[in-house]
Amino acid sequence: MAKGRILYVSQDIMPYTPESEGAHMGRYLPQFTQELGREIRVFMPRFSSISERKHQLHEVIRLSGMNLIVNNCDHQLIIKVGSIPSARMQIYFIDNLEYFTNHQGFYDEKGNLYEDNDERLLFFGRGTLEAVRKLAWQPHLIHFSGWFSSMVPFYLKRINKENAFFSGTKTVLSLTEDSFDGRFTEELERKMKADGATAKDLRLFHDLDYKNLMKAVITYANGIVIASPNVDPELVEFAKANKRHVVDFNPDEKAFYARINKLYDSIIGSNINN
Repeated sequence: MAKGRILYVSQDIMPYTPESEGAHMGRYLPQFTQELGREIRVFMPRFSSISERKHQLHEVIRLSGMNLIVNNCDHQLIIKVGSIPSARMQIYFIDNLEYFTNHQGFYDEKGNLYEDNDERLLFFGRGTLEAVRKLAWQPHLIHFSGWFSSMVPFYLKRINKENAFFSGTKTVLSLTEDSFDGRFTEELERKMKADGATAKDLRLFHDLDYKNLMKAVITYANGIVIASPNVDPELVEFAKANKRHVVDFNPDEKAFYARINKLYDSIIGSNINN
């Protein structure tokens, strides 16, 4: 097995978010991978529902303080960190007053998607990669999960145009049973264009409901993991029609995680030893 460095970017991780198939995998797959001898880093959003006091989060000063421009406005990137001692694993949190501290999750008190969710997606995707670059820790592969992490592959391409830090970094997407009602407006396309989106990018990220968003992200990814038996069949079919590297769901967790790690090897190659 090639070792390599794997970056996990998840919208749900136990115990910070309620238990679900995605949150369970977000918690235990990185641990399994680390125990195989790989280096890992784990990032997620710091929603206001995640108690800093309960989980003993603290700000990482050396990584914080950068301003990211979203929709022509500066927004401060704040990085916090917590740990899961039983797994010997640190979790990094992307935070910002406007986008996370004042937001419970994905929906407002009326059950509607937050109006600024498009900007939150952009901030989380770019902020994660900028924090990793500031760590000077270059991943061989990024495994991202959940629709809230959908801008990671877009920014991976954008940042590579400006800086070769992520040159050669591959991506794997976990499809889960997460979903949302409604759709993103053309405002997302406009904001992506301001961040360097090409005409090809904008064709993919047009008229985005949940299915179209995930189809766009599948198109970017090097590999797909079907992380739940309840994934929308249309997305599973789309993934298998468009990707050579697809891992089907397996209820045997150990076998499933082992197969995912074989997927990593097939994508990053067998000559990675550092």
